[in-house]
Amino acid sequence: MSSRSSADPQDLRIETRSEGGAVVVMARGEVTVFSSPALREALRKVAERRPALVVLDLAETPYLDSSGVATFVEALQMIQRGKGKLVLAGMTPRVRGVFEIARLDTIFTVAESVAEALQT
Repeated sequence: MSSRSSADPQDLRIETRSEGGAVVVMARGEVTVFSSPALREALRKVAERRPALVVLDLAETPYLDSSGVATFVEALQMIQRGKGKLVLAGMTPRVRGVFEIARLDTIFTVAESVAEALQT
């Protein structure tokens, strides 16, 4: 099962698919105050399905602002309430830096790739 949604094609494309018993959400583009509501909604829909594992693929996310960080924190809380696990995969160095500065790398499970995340 795969679905696509878009806030603005120039800002962010969101793709959701099932893979290996997990739900993989790929965010392609910048996660900003303008695009984060679409990602928030996509992640809310995923969380409602109560999957055991959600992988947020950030390999094609070059930038996120504070609203993007807030979206990820909300997603983590929603997924954990459903007894699931959220793994952030494939972070670019710039995005990883934001998480390290905010010390969120100690709260989130981070994997180098989707393949690695699916093994957690």
